[in-house]
Amino acid sequence: MYSNNALNAYKNNSVNYASKEQLLLMLVDGAVRFSKVAKEALEKKDTKKSHESLVRVQDIFTELMVTLDRNAGDWAAQLYEVYDFIKTRLFEINLKKDAKMMEELMPVIESVRDTWHEAYEISKKMK
Repeated sequence: MYSNNALNAYKNNSVNYASKEQLLLMLVDGAVRFSKVAKEALEKKDTKKSHESLVRVQDIFTELMVTLDRNAGDWAAQLYEVYDFIKTRLFEINLKKDAKMMEELMPVIESVRDTWHEAYEISKKMK
């Protein structure tokens, strides 16, 4: 019981004291993590778990879309389109319960995560 409370306190503090950049990294890491859970659940025909995980990934990309400054340049508009593509595919995957479609989408989601991690590392070096 104590370890669960300590873990929850740690998680809350991690989020409460994280910078904007760190929160973004947590989101994209979560998107990859929940995508893997969804893919595994789809392969096992676990409809409930796959649905919950796919919706979580959709929610993450909705948050990324809402918080993206689309006036920041062409790159932001293009990134918004990538996010929108991912959300649309996730919706289709959830409707069709298709593990192969999820497997095809995984590299795109991982690429978004990798891009943000690279950008974060570059920005740290520039400071």
